[in-house]
Amino acid sequence: MTEFTPISGLLGGLLIGLSSVLMLWGAGRIAGISGIFSGMLTPTQGDALWRMLFIGGMLLGGLLWPLLSSEPLPVDLQVSWPLMILAGFLVGFGARLGGGCTSGHGVCGIGRLAPRSMVATATFITTAAATTFVIRHVLGA
Repeated sequence: MTEFTPISGLLGGLLIGLSSVLMLWGAGRIAGISGIFSGMLTPTQGDALWRMLFIGGMLLGGLLWPLLSSEPLPVDLQVSWPLMILAGFLVGFGARLGGGCTSGHGVCGIGRLAPRSMVATATFITTAAATTFVIRHVLGA
């Protein structure tokens, strides 16, 4: 690990947890990004505004960080854009297939002690570890 930052990691995790609790208590919604985004693709009456604001806030936070911190975003793409786009579609497909994404299951579902989310999160982590192993050690990429 080249940049071990436990304090900022802890603070970031606490903010993510707090925001998911506030979203659930305040709006009665799960802060799962794939569900929020997919709901924008097929909006229902009066449901699109909060979804657009949520997604827009995430994008705006990333764009404002370099201005507020005077540090560039640490983005280092190690693959081509077409491969990144394909990976994004595969992640979206997997999130739909799994009935949610890592934020919905991993943060919100485990926080609610939902057994389905615990199984989904264990599956996500196991699949990610296996994929990383195959790509780095079997394929040598």
